[in-house]
Amino acid sequence: MASRTFLKFDRLWLIIAAGCAVLATFSSLAVFVNSRVTGRTSSNDVIFTASLWLVFGALTQIPYALARRFPIRRERVGRTIAAHLAAALVMSLCWTSAGVLLAFPLVRRPAQVPFVRYYVSSLLTNLSLCVFLYFAVLGCIYAFSYYREVREREAQQARLTAQLAEARLSALRMQLNPHFLFNSRNAIPGLVRDQNTRDASHMLELLSGVLRQVLQSGKRQEVTLDEELRFIEKYLAIEQVRFSDRLQINWSIDPALPDTLVPEFILQPLVENAVRHGIGKLSDTGVIEIAAAAVSGDLLLSVRDNGPGYVAASEGGVGLANTRARLETLFGEAAELNVSNANGRGTVATVRFPLRRRVDA
Repeated sequence: MASRTFLKFDRLWLIIAAGCAVLATFSSLAVFVNSRVTGRTSSNDVIFTASLWLVFGALTQIPYALARRFPIRRERVGRTIAAHLAAALVMSLCWTSAGVLLAFPLVRRPAQVPFVRYYVSSLLTNLSLCVFLYFAVLGCIYAFSYYREVREREAQQARLTAQLAEARLSALRMQLNPHFLFNSRNAIPGLVRDQNTRDASHMLELLSGVLRQVLQSGKRQEVTLDEELRFIEKYLAIEQVRFSDRLQINWSIDPALPDTLVPEFILQPLVENAVRHGIGKLSDTGVIEIAAAAVSGDLLLSVRDNGPGYVAASEGGVGLANTRARLETLFGEAAELNVSNANGRGTVATVRFPLRRRVDA
């Protein structure tokens, strides 16, 4: 991190030096044009002006170095100001000295003026301009450095936020997976007690397949809708073993949506609630309808059953709370989960969030 910061500062000084070179070019050009207009053509004046600004560009190393040595901090602002005032005076002395030394070979100093008087006069003339330029350059350096700090803090904050969100999602999924796996496993002892070994064995095979997919999912938080529906098919196959011919599944999936992205296992808690609180309370055939459609740029997923209806105080639990938390973490206010009584009979649970498609690498 430090080496990258120094490289950025070095690039900044090169920009400042390049700016001084441009200033030297334009100033010397202005002197040349002025000399032609006044009829006093002198290459010495052009050389002197250009050289003086190039020297100033080299001297900008002083505010550049001190800006790194004395960043503005509230606890030592007085020390920082004093250091920069002293540096501005030193820079003025250096710039004036360079100008005086350049004046000798270019014959710019009046012969009748003593050297000391000429030097002091040049210093006083250049002092205000040099101090102003010093703090102008210093302000640019500080502005650039704090801009970089803000950008780095924002990037670090974004990384931390993403890491926290990832950790929260992983924790939520770790909570969800055992929840529905244990609920599915609990159905097997009933089949064994009824001596229905064929169905118990089939359910164990199906449950092993579901468990294998859960363990192989890794750290993915999103999958395609097609992958999610295939997982739900496996889960419902387990429930159909339990309910035999009493469970009917209807699918209403828009064929244009298989490659859309959805949070992994987002439908499972909704389907599980439909089975437990809807179909599980019926004595006749139960129907679960799973639908997916695109609505105004969002993906709308719904699970509907023909059970006795929704009772907020008795349904939901870990599954719905987990789903709401995951949606909030992934999409914020752009996603919603609603559970209500369906028209006529049963319960309908809908999930809505921004529609996004998988981008193949």
